[in-house]
Amino acid sequence: MNTRIVFNKDFDAYSVFVMKVFSVDVSDVWEHFTKAELLDQWWAPEPWKCETLNMDFREGGSWNYAMIGPQNEKHFAGANYHEITFHRSFDWTDFFTDENGQMNSELPSVKWLFGFTGVEEGTKLTVNIHFNSAEDLNQLMEMGFEEGFTAALNQLEDILSKKD
Repeated sequence: MNTRIVFNKDFDAYSVFVMKVFSVDVSDVWEHFTKAELLDQWWAPEPWKCETLNMDFREGGSWNYAMIGPQNEKHFAGANYHEITFHRSFDWTDFFTDENGQMNSELPSVKWLFGFTGVEEGTKLTVNIHFNSAEDLNQLMEMGFEEGFTAALNQLEDILSKKD
């Protein structure tokens, strides 16, 4: 059963706030955001798949991946990691790329801050996403970002619920 996801858009502040509670320990949720083999299981909303090309989870490191569609179409993206506080938070700037990992400047880059907080129910995940402009925010919403990220987080919940 999927718990509710809070998904608030603020076009004036060019930001999105997402919150979801998972009924597992922080370490389990953290690992599913920081280990390529676990991220690949849920990051893309079905029927799409995520395939990590390379990942270096450390401050100054990066993650490059492909989103692979049902007809084998591929969209490439990357993220550069900034500050990491083990089992608490990390932030990245993510962006679209070509197949060689070169940033596609025609599509927006976005700053994300992920927070992991132990609560009575398990782990509260908060995601603060900051866009460069209302136009960038609107462009990603029109591309289906809310539906896609919501579906991916629900997939993560399904995976984590099977760990019990």
